[in-house]
Amino acid sequence: MSSFVVLGESEARIEVKKSIFIATVREVHSEEEAVSFIDSMRKKYWDAKHNCYAYILGPKSEIRRFSDDKEPQGTAGKPILETISSGGFLNTAIVVTRYFGGVLLGTGGLVRAYSQAASKGLKESSCFPIFEGSRIQIECGYAEVSKLQHLLRSQDIPILNSIYEEKVSILIASEKENSDNICKKITEAANGAASVTVLDSVYFIKDGSEAKIYQF
Repeated sequence: MSSFVVLGESEARIEVKKSIFIATVREVHSEEEAVSFIDSMRKKYWDAKHNCYAYILGPKSEIRRFSDDKEPQGTAGKPILETISSGGFLNTAIVVTRYFGGVLLGTGGLVRAYSQAASKGLKESSCFPIFEGSRIQIECGYAEVSKLQHLLRSQDIPILNSIYEEKVSILIASEKENSDNICKKITEAANGAASVTVLDSVYFIKDGSEAKIYQF
């Protein structure tokens, strides 16, 4: 299953039988950051009946936490957590605030409402696929640049950085399972006139032809 991360913060609202559910989604990198975010939502929506939450941390979803915040057990925090998990989201926290509208929803109705609010919050967020891979350094002459750029575009390999000096230095990010293959193709495309060095293992997000290293 593909994994995703959110960048920044987003908000979405739904109304179910006069109750208002506000889902606030935020990127978090530690439990301290997640707790601080949850506390800030409690202060912001201090007059709400419930501020239920869930968050997942780590590249392998090592840390998972949730709270029903006085809703019936299993009807709020866990559905929010399962929405995050089933979508493949990492380093993601969601607080769903409920303003009670006077109509009881029942356990099934609560599960659906909190799941729908969390799902809408994720859809409204700025999210990107995240990959485990390698940083690869390419050094070549100007004569090889156009061939290599064409190769990288055709293979959907994002560029992290390019430096044009006496020689051209191109830093790329390649998915783990494709690193050896792309190194071979680069060498072949440049007819041996490019040096290719695998630097280190990284996580990265892709945005079109560009990439950004992601720190967990």
